Amino acid sequence: MTIIPLILSGGAGTRLWPLSWGNHPKQFLPLISEKTMIQETLLRLTGLDIGNPIISCGESHRFMVAQQIGEICDKKPTILLEPMAKNTAPAIAAGCCAALKQDKDAVVVVLPSDHVIADVPAFQKAVKIAANFASKGNLVTFGIVPTFPATGYGYIKSGKQTETEDEAAVFDLDSFVEKPCLEKAQEYLACGEYSWNSGMFVFKAETFLEELTQYNPQMASLSIEAFEKAVVDTDFIRLNSEAFSQIKGDSIDYAVMEKTSKGKVVKLNAGWDDVGSWSALYDISKKDGNMNVINGDVICLDTTSSYIRGGKRTIATIGLDNVVIVDSDDSILIAAKGKIQDVKKIAEEMKKRGC
Repeated sequence: MTIIPLILSGGAGTRLWPLSWGNHPKQFLPLISEKTMIQETLLRLTGLDIGNPIISCGESHRFMVAQQIGEICDKKPTILLEPMAKNTAPAIAAGCCAALKQDKDAVVVVLPSDHVIADVPAFQKAVKIAANFASKGNLVTFGIVPTFPATGYGYIKSGKQTETEDEAAVFDLDSFVEKPCLEKAQEYLACGEYSWNSGMFVFKAETFLEELTQYNPQMASLSIEAFEKAVVDTDFIRLNSEAFSQIKGDSIDYAVMEKTSKGKVVKLNAGWDDVGSWSALYDISKKDGNMNVINGDVICLDTTSSYIRGGKRTIATIGLDNVVIVDSDDSILIAAKGKIQDVKKIAEEMKKRGC
């Protein structure tokens, strides 16, 4: 069984402005280690029997993808260029077409390029279990075991337990749930039937295309057409713009997973985070004796519980608590940690200004 990574790299990551912005979204930045997030995504599969990776991205990111994947991968990647953003389902469909070119029985592991997973062995174990179920014709998603009543994540409700493999339970997929209010999130955490929606999936490429054809035939046919009429441009495959532009974009959740009868859930407890904000990055990073996370040339006096990331300039702080300071080449962010979710509004304002 060939496991083919399909890495989705089309996001903008504006909640990590000013570093993640425009042509340099967060997946191409070394936020957690010396490797970038897209590199870490592929590296955490090291040791598994995988085929040539497939990366789906936009035109403006193609050279960064080629360079960063080439630095860590001795296999030949397939880099699919999306003519425009159409959400995850069409990108995955085109990726499955590419996977079938490698192996008609290929099992695809769909991975967003901007997640953090601390326990790699636990993740790999879950991938193996999911791949085994996928090879039998199931569409598997990973449900992240929740550690607190999060209101910023979507949830997955699991149905009955169907099987146990290697001490891991596999459940029927009952439904997807939108981001809840705090009261609902507390209910979900208490009842034990809900997990966070990871956005990661495992299935046979052929099975996914069959299910997409059943539930969204227009998207399926246009996605396949966009791949079949694609143009090879040196190291890149340019999906056909005419076909792709006609697709009514949608997520894999809505287009397939909420409708299929073949859905399964593998619970994953591996230190997962989608690094959706600077405060989230603070939470998962190593702290010093003052509970600060410090990167770069930074001098702190009487500063506590803060995330401070220097750039080319020295950052000096005195008497601060619970702040986020991030310096980039052309902008600097200074915010109370409790208000950091509003950084997306700053990014929107910068876009209006043409920055």
